[in-house]
Amino acid sequence: MTLRFDLTPLLPTAFAPRTEPLNKLMRFGAWAGYRTALCYGDTEMEYAAIRNTAMLYDLCPMTKYRISGVEAEDYLQRLMLRHLRKHSVGGVQYSLWCDDAGKVLDDGTLFRLGPQEFLLFCQERHMPWLLDSAMGFDVRVEDQTTDLAGLSLQGPLAATILAKAGLEVSSLKPFRLTHLPLGAGQVMISRTGFTGDLGYELWVTPDHALTLWDRLIEAGAAYGLRPAGSDALNIARIEAGFLIATLDFIPAHHALREHRARSPFELGFGWMVDFDKGPFTGRRALLRERETGSRWARVGLDIPGNVAAEGALLYHLRKHEVGHVTSAVWSPITKSSIALAEVQARHARGHDVWVEIYAERELQYAKLMLPVTAVERPFFNPARKRATPPERF
Repeated sequence: MTLRFDLTPLLPTAFAPRTEPLNKLMRFGAWAGYRTALCYGDTEMEYAAIRNTAMLYDLCPMTKYRISGVEAEDYLQRLMLRHLRKHSVGGVQYSLWCDDAGKVLDDGTLFRLGPQEFLLFCQERHMPWLLDSAMGFDVRVEDQTTDLAGLSLQGPLAATILAKAGLEVSSLKPFRLTHLPLGAGQVMISRTGFTGDLGYELWVTPDHALTLWDRLIEAGAAYGLRPAGSDALNIARIEAGFLIATLDFIPAHHALREHRARSPFELGFGWMVDFDKGPFTGRRALLRERETGSRWARVGLDIPGNVAAEGALLYHLRKHEVGHVTSAVWSPITKSSIALAEVQARHARGHDVWVEIYAERELQYAKLMLPVTAVERPFFNPARKRATPPERF
């Protein structure tokens, strides 16, 4: 018997020549086959940059699909939950897509570049599903993950730094995009992000990646711009109430147990489901769920004390298990312990719900049973993320 091991190394991103020398801790993680920074040196300072100055985050591993053809709009209208014909050229739409059982496969952002040309950005890889769904449509689906390098520039000084770098975006509204010249090429800039703050995402071809990085770093030097890893971003996205596939929910095609997949209603995205737009994948199942009710609900929790409750179980009246925490963190901006949790729908308001936490106290674990309060998401929702033009500093 011969044992075989996959020795394929994780790929460096287009920004690796700049980012990897900055990673003092050499803390890397795997993301879609790429090597990505978890922390460059100080998670707390990287998080502080997100909320007080600005940070750069490498988005290269994100999966990217170009969808084009004379029936591209009809195809995506059938695939996505939201009404695509309300999505104008130059806009970015956040949406989900489901399987036939109405269970979520993934979420992503859909960039409309033209009447029949789109870019879909998401975390998971979906080419087989996208191709199967394209049967009968005159449409072309291309994987462009390696053809586009991306940076997320987030924080209250993001627009100021872009202007300093010669990339003026003061008139760009949330969920809109623009194209600007960058040396001999161009950069696509969208007012989007995963921090719940003022921010932009910038996309270039890999041969212009280092030019973009150097220009932003130079422009942001006087403003406290610094690179940030996934650990700092995770704190910000929990404060914003954002979910991550494979962490806060299991994509339907990854679920080994059928009952572990979740619907848009169960994830708190019922507002996204547009039943009036015509047929779409999962519509019948979601109509039934709307009539009969959902078994699960997604809630935000305020937890007493200062101990993060990630992975903790939830109980009703301290006795009966009714759910669990999927993501949790001590929030520096709200000065509280916050969590995203899945609970049985009848307990979604958080009445008489308790969390069981095992907190480490000087090399020993202490069991804490604490009452929790269901609160609205996002936990942090600054007006600056919507202001147009953004405030300058």
